[in-house]
Amino acid sequence: MTTDLDKLGSDWLSRIDAAADLAALEAERVAALGKQGAITGLLKTLGGMSPEERQTAGPRIHALRESVTDAIAAKKAAFEAAELERKLATETLDMTLPVLSAPQGSVHPVSQVMDELAEIFADLGFAVATGPEIEDDWHNFTALNIPESHPARAMHDTFYFPGESEGKRMLLRTHTSPVQIRTMTSQEPPIRIIAPGRTYRSDSDATHTPMFHQVEGLVIDRGIHMGHLKWTLETFLKAFFERDDIVLRLRPSYFPFTEPSAEVDVGYSVEKGRRVIGGSEGWMEVLGSGMVHPKVIAACGLDPDEWQGFAFGCGIDRLAMLKYGMDDLRAFFDGDLRWLRHYGFASLDVPTLSGGVGA
Repeated sequence: MTTDLDKLGSDWLSRIDAAADLAALEAERVAALGKQGAITGLLKTLGGMSPEERQTAGPRIHALRESVTDAIAAKKAAFEAAELERKLATETLDMTLPVLSAPQGSVHPVSQVMDELAEIFADLGFAVATGPEIEDDWHNFTALNIPESHPARAMHDTFYFPGESEGKRMLLRTHTSPVQIRTMTSQEPPIRIIAPGRTYRSDSDATHTPMFHQVEGLVIDRGIHMGHLKWTLETFLKAFFERDDIVLRLRPSYFPFTEPSAEVDVGYSVEKGRRVIGGSEGWMEVLGSGMVHPKVIAACGLDPDEWQGFAFGCGIDRLAMLKYGMDDLRAFFDGDLRWLRHYGFASLDVPTLSGGVGA
């Protein structure tokens, strides 16, 4: 028995050593250790042996299986190492070649427009300010001179949280105006900021979504008047739409937090059947604006007889639609990669005033 096992082991080690490739080695493994393999068959005979025979033959058969298993593993490792050496010797990569395909990622139009706004207003001396999206009703409504009876406070317009926090009713902010209040209560004038960010209102159609993006601007200083407001908006719109034929029209309006208030219309022309900002064939509303109400200035702890200011606001999503020719706001939030590949921006297209803020 011992002589037979020694000869069997020697034969299998020779066959493994003679295997020419991985396929041949796998065939030898199956022949020796597979379900119907020769060594597997020897292991099955242990059950029919007497305890004395099993005590003698068992360790020898198990040792044979281990030696064959180790030999197969060693041979396989040798084949794999040789294949790696062959690939390293024959395969090369020219690092000077251009990239074969464009990057898959892209910048969402909303993010692109936010970057454009920051670039334009930074050149005008404005800083970017941010604030919490979960607000209390004092910052969102009361400090902005919005009375308790105002429709904007209604449940069908505003997303309220149940209960109160420190005696204040909490909600998802309906505009970025609370950032203006937080800035005026935490910084000394003069103040020049824009406040871009997400806002929430209970509304949904082709031009409205429950969550949308808004940017507001605020200037607080001495001697500020409507002329400063008009010049700022005109300069901003010319830079944003990258056209010199921008014409503005200010229409009297009403906002609780500004007095006087004005809706801002911009002239448009018709090119290839589509309205394009610039020219004066018609008028399109793009902004709300006005002089900061003295009550708002006083609510922030400032003297309205000493400090004046103007504010304005518009939808970032709407600005993107007007500039880049999109006709449905809901597509901004559908997560459709085909839409993003069409309207998205390359990650390296950083807006600059010298190179052009748009694509």
